[in-house]
Amino acid sequence: MIALKRLPRSCLWRALGQQRSKLHTKSTAQLCKAQTTSGQQPDDVQGILDTLRNGQRALGQPTSITHPHLIRSHELVPGVELKEFQTRRACLMQGLKAYAESFGDEFNGRAAKSHMLVIGAAAKKYMSGKIPYVFRQSSDFYYLTGCLEPDSVLMLTIDESGVVQSTLFMRPKDPHAELWDGPRTGPEYAVHLFGVNEAYAIDSFSQTVEKRVAQLKPHLWFDLKHSELPNVTDTMLQLCQSERSRLLPVYSFVENMRLIKSPAEMQLMRRTCEIASQAFNEVIAETRPGQSEHQLYASIDYKCRMRNASYLAYPPVVAAGKNATVIHYVNNTQLLQPQELLLMDAGCEYGGYTSDITRTWPVSGQFTDAQRTLYDMMEQLQKETIELIMQPGGETLDQMFETTCFKLGKYLQEIGLVGKHLSDYKELASQGYKFCPHHVSHYLGMDVHDTPHVPRNTRLLPGMVFTVEPGIYIDEKRTDVPPEFRGIGIRIEDDILINDQGKVEVLTASCLKERRALENLFKVKQTD
Repeated sequence: MIALKRLPRSCLWRALGQQRSKLHTKSTAQLCKAQTTSGQQPDDVQGILDTLRNGQRALGQPTSITHPHLIRSHELVPGVELKEFQTRRACLMQGLKAYAESFGDEFNGRAAKSHMLVIGAAAKKYMSGKIPYVFRQSSDFYYLTGCLEPDSVLMLTIDESGVVQSTLFMRPKDPHAELWDGPRTGPEYAVHLFGVNEAYAIDSFSQTVEKRVAQLKPHLWFDLKHSELPNVTDTMLQLCQSERSRLLPVYSFVENMRLIKSPAEMQLMRRTCEIASQAFNEVIAETRPGQSEHQLYASIDYKCRMRNASYLAYPPVVAAGKNATVIHYVNNTQLLQPQELLLMDAGCEYGGYTSDITRTWPVSGQFTDAQRTLYDMMEQLQKETIELIMQPGGETLDQMFETTCFKLGKYLQEIGLVGKHLSDYKELASQGYKFCPHHVSHYLGMDVHDTPHVPRNTRLLPGMVFTVEPGIYIDEKRTDVPPEFRGIGIRIEDDILINDQGKVEVLTASCLKERRALENLFKVKQTD
């Protein structure tokens, strides 16, 4: 595997940067210099819509005809038009070509100027026997295709003259299989639905790819470690050997595109965060001593789905009392006791985009003195961290983390949980880290921990979405803090967008977190 770190990361950004900025600020007709051969004509689109309206054909995923409550007439999937997917594919291939050319006459030990990228869909997974898990598409595959069907493959090529070709390989129509598992789009309709140039049955993948490689002699881009389709992996490894060429990983390029959200993606992020925020507010208002953590898990799941979320974005943390000091507590089986705090970390997925919120509130509606002291401290700390975004000390996620740890150390010193003799920046930051031993931010988007290979020392830019989530966790067995503070865990997490005007937008602002607002909510519910 070639090490893409041979050039500074800035080179990778430059290769994608021009196309990426165009993707988010201009009309589709202006978006990319790469030439594409059209795989879809207006008559084709109208024909497929007419077929669906007449009930003559069912496709393998929702459309604006079958699900008008979720997908508008000009969209391929909720919130995103077909042209945006086509543009992403073209810009990605042009970015790969530009990156390779930045090495000079040779790249990866070869003088070839054409490139081929192969990326597979997720495979269907089973919990036992023939009982499947709920299918979730590969985020990278979905980002480039809008296709929600498993066991599919996208092949993209760009030749020496810059012409981009896109080909989808999909499961063929099969009446018997569709009787059990639902309709398939099939390659016959894939060109029209997904806007690709060609489509074939998945069984012809090996033969078609081998033929195309023989014609183009391209550099081969394929994420070997991320592939879930064994037959595709075997074919690419065989090609690698026969062509005496290395398989080049492409995930860094796709993640750098996904990092900067388009206007359509920003709207989807606003929607998924609003759904989760309103669901949280209702769960907080309905919390009572004697309920179980599991009941609140079910409640947040239900309330998100009732607002058209697909499902929760990850197993939620619903932690009462001392359970909140376990950062990834997901058992969610204990009963809620009076005088305890309840920490809930949950989010939902809507249109393929996720929210991620944490709130902490008193089960009985009133904070104890120790709980109030810690909560006010954490609320102020999170507010200051958000205000720091894109300012000195908050220009990257790592900077925010370092600054937050230092400030937490200072605040702990003020309330007497850290020695007054400490004054050094590093010592105070270290003390803060002991009470909050996790990063206070991660990127957010199609995945909860989105674009995981993008360093957190990357400068924040318009279009980025990320969390701000300082916490404090005091084990009940600690002897270096007063007894009233032991067994308390508090985290406050919001989702942040730097919008296309460069302004900081708190996407989860409608989710209650101010202490007095939380206490007043309980007072109101007690009088109802």
